[in-house]
Amino acid sequence: MAATSFQLGGFTVNRMGFGAMQLAGPQVFGPPRDRAEAIAVLRDAVASGVNHIDTSDYYGPFVVNEIIHEALHPYPDDLVIVTKVGALRGDDGSWNPAFSKEELTAAIHGNLRRLGREVIDVVNLRSMFSQLGPAEGSLDEPLTLLAELQQQGLIRHIGLSNVTPKQVEDGRKISPIACVQNHYNIVYRDDDALIDRLATDGIAYVPFFPLGGFSPVQSDGLSRVAADLGATPLQVALAWLLQRSPNILPIPGTSSVAHLRENLAAAELVLGEAEVQRLMGLVAA
Repeated sequence: MAATSFQLGGFTVNRMGFGAMQLAGPQVFGPPRDRAEAIAVLRDAVASGVNHIDTSDYYGPFVVNEIIHEALHPYPDDLVIVTKVGALRGDDGSWNPAFSKEELTAAIHGNLRRLGREVIDVVNLRSMFSQLGPAEGSLDEPLTLLAELQQQGLIRHIGLSNVTPKQVEDGRKISPIACVQNHYNIVYRDDDALIDRLATDGIAYVPFFPLGGFSPVQSDGLSRVAADLGATPLQVALAWLLQRSPNILPIPGTSSVAHLRENLAAAELVLGEAEVQRLMGLVAA
């Protein structure tokens, strides 16, 4: 079985975390349809051993952090809350870059206030040079500002999100990087080499969209493997991520307690060599 914990900055976290994005309304905008269920999901996650929650003040916006505070404050001592800055939501639900000193500083203080914390455990700077995924561009100025806010005691650790390998390399010259959060799964594997380099240096890699970007043929292939194992496709996808590298920290999200428990059960699923090879073949499907 894959190792169950890993270092995220200076914290030891259970590798299966929780992504809170889906606790907002449709398109991550506005309030959830069922706030009581959202609160129940968070409480059940923590009661089940989740001690790494990924969020952002621009989820909602503001809604998700307010729900986290209502559900979990005062927080357990071992709970690590990771947030993101670098974007703002428009009134139409659009996602817009927010890299200026004023915007980033306001984002840090907003996260602190709504989460009810004096310091943020980890802040990921999300690159916004393209709406389609990682794109080259300098993150030096916003990252330098976050390092200054870290020196002021508002941030413990800094991470990067939606970034290229070059941006990671450049960023590490400005500040220690606790984690990288990018799109990665069985079939979307642009970061294979980056994950291995980060693992060598003890840096966490947090993949999002564990089922994002699958073709119908690939989805069918995953479903067949899942059926043979008596598991769901998402459980197999999550188990594959856990076995792929010890520094991978999945953060599957949901607004359902039943779905949450199904996701967490994936940590107990062991893929044999035959299943791994079948899944690896989906990349070219």
